[in-house]
Amino acid sequence: MAHVVVMGAGLSGAIMAYEMKDELRPEDTITVVTKDPKYHFVPSNPWVGVNWRTREDVEIDLEPVMRRRGIKFVPTAVEKLDPEGNSLELVDGSKVDYDYLIIATGPELAFDEIEGLGPHGGFTQSVCHVDHAEKAGQAFEEFCKNPGPIIVGAVQGASCFGPAYEYTFILETELRRRKIRDQVNITYVTSEPYVGHLGLDGVGDTKGLLESEMRDKHVKWMTSSKITKIEDGKMHVDSIASDGSVEKSSELPFKFAMMLPAFRGIKPLMGIEGLVNPRGFVIVDKHQQNPKFTNIFSVGVCIAIPPVAPTPVPVGVPKTGFMIESMVTATAKNIGQILRGENPTHRGTWNAVCLADFGDSGVAFVAQPQIPPRNVNWASEGKWVHAAKIGFEKYFMGKMRRGHSEPFYEKTALKMLGIDKLRTVQTD
Repeated sequence: MAHVVVMGAGLSGAIMAYEMKDELRPEDTITVVTKDPKYHFVPSNPWVGVNWRTREDVEIDLEPVMRRRGIKFVPTAVEKLDPEGNSLELVDGSKVDYDYLIIATGPELAFDEIEGLGPHGGFTQSVCHVDHAEKAGQAFEEFCKNPGPIIVGAVQGASCFGPAYEYTFILETELRRRKIRDQVNITYVTSEPYVGHLGLDGVGDTKGLLESEMRDKHVKWMTSSKITKIEDGKMHVDSIASDGSVEKSSELPFKFAMMLPAFRGIKPLMGIEGLVNPRGFVIVDKHQQNPKFTNIFSVGVCIAIPPVAPTPVPVGVPKTGFMIESMVTATAKNIGQILRGENPTHRGTWNAVCLADFGDSGVAFVAQPQIPPRNVNWASEGKWVHAAKIGFEKYFMGKMRRGHSEPFYEKTALKMLGIDKLRTVQTD
């Protein structure tokens, strides 16, 4: 009999619990430990940030779903991980022992690394969490009463650029609907070396597609940008040359700003030698297994992946939905093999499939594998992407409410894109 614990219940943790439950033997048990009892569909946060969705629209109470699936649910934050003792110490003083641990916590948002960044004591908004997106939606309503310049983008070290592009164009669409677009200058400020880099060195012609969209929508952009400080209504930005020197320093005025932060590992994992890198991200091998603590696996945004290539300003690698789904399926199957006395053989394919909504159109791309060189390198645009993203939201939320473990991207998204050659996992 084995006890498997999933640490975290966000995009990766919740589906991890569902898939792991399907791979267990009858005598095995599974527990989910999470600081938040509610699941929030993160891809909808840009819509929440302009009040196209409410918190309730994108929120699911996980406890009854987990109970129906026979999964123990502990909605209490972890204080400390003891990998030598195979246990989690929780903030309420209790302890959860495990035979196998799957870390699926997502990241900590590093707002404090830049003065004035973020919604907590800073001057910019965020759509990384539904709490932040709600606050952004409130701030946007106030902004519309007295509009002015907008800045949207991602700071140095950021690794999730899709929501920044989405929010830029969703804001632009909403401003047009309110008949105040002519009163607002929008600037996209990013650490990426070029528009459409996405932390992936581009996918297909994302550079051309996104630059064209920005020109068409009168959105200015600044790339290779390092944010040095943010004040109320003013952003200090250094433009960095290819040799790393400061090419130009600018002070950009704004009435509303949304900047995605850099990520780092959560505090209970920080400093555990052999488990995490200096930034706090979990080290895993091709089977999602930690090399030192072999009964610990990890999936999602909290794992360590090196950058694609050096850039003038630090840019991380995103962990997209298909990639996360791929990690989850491989991990569930690998632990299932270990429980049955076999060696793990499953590997995530780490392909990228993305539907980026622009409010009334969008861009879709597929990268196989996510990190170049690639076998598939495709991007397309059109109004169909907006409709597809809405369909994605409805399907995934329904799946989460039912506690289903069916892989969304492999079964649905790829067919919608007319692609049938990407597998969620492969074997050694």
